[in-house]
Amino acid sequence: MRAGESVALGLCLEASIPFALGHELIRQGTDRLTLVGPISDMLFDQLIGAGCVDEVVAAWVGNVSAGLGHNYRRACEHGEPRPLRVRDHSNYSLALALLAGAHGLPYVPTRTLVGSDLVESGGFEAAEFEGEPVVRVRPLRPDVAVLHVQRASADGLCHVWGNLGVAQEAALAARAVVIVAEEIVPREELVADPNRVLVPPHKVVAVAHEPRGAHPSPVLGCYDRDHAHFAEYHRRSRERADFEHWLDEWVLSVPDRGAYLRKLEP
Repeated sequence: MRAGESVALGLCLEASIPFALGHELIRQGTDRLTLVGPISDMLFDQLIGAGCVDEVVAAWVGNVSAGLGHNYRRACEHGEPRPLRVRDHSNYSLALALLAGAHGLPYVPTRTLVGSDLVESGGFEAAEFEGEPVVRVRPLRPDVAVLHVQRASADGLCHVWGNLGVAQEAALAARAVVIVAEEIVPREELVADPNRVLVPPHKVVAVAHEPRGAHPSPVLGCYDRDHAHFAEYHRRSRERADFEHWLDEWVLSVPDRGAYLRKLEP
């Protein structure tokens, strides 16, 4: 991923959030990103607080177990550490925008946003169908979609199960897909169960083997949600100075995911 690109993350809602990849983006100083996601959990907040983000396209940004993200609020209200543009969606309209992008459509109509001030935030157009008001949801086509999956082959086939959220819509809408996998398996194991293959491998530009790469979010069949880690982050990100100490402790001073996991050990 390069500076200035639009990146879709956290596409399975509360599960399988690619924290390992997000932390590497922070360590590499990747900036001017546009983040795309539905109920975007605290990885968005961390990237915003690290100064990596110019724009967010989402329904919500925060910490599902605690509330709105503190870095997100500071960026929106005070421009700290840098000003942040926000294009608001509902969860459903974001899914429709990615669906439109996936199918090459100019828009997808919906009645769910009629009368909502979300229509004024961009990405929408008020219209009529058979004399009734509708809203046209314009397509989203991210530069990159990142999927954290249970298993993948080296050539880009992957299996995902559990809550898929908008993962398939985003992967098909994106120009490229990056796979982060709990396990790398032979291709034959994946094609033997094609129902779980989420995205055509020709869209995949990179596959990374990163066990527990979604911690502290859960990955179905692999590990549960680390509630304490989420709670600690929310407490320590309430003030800017405390967040900077957290970021140094858990990201900037941690060279890779292996060191991160060793740090988690009691």
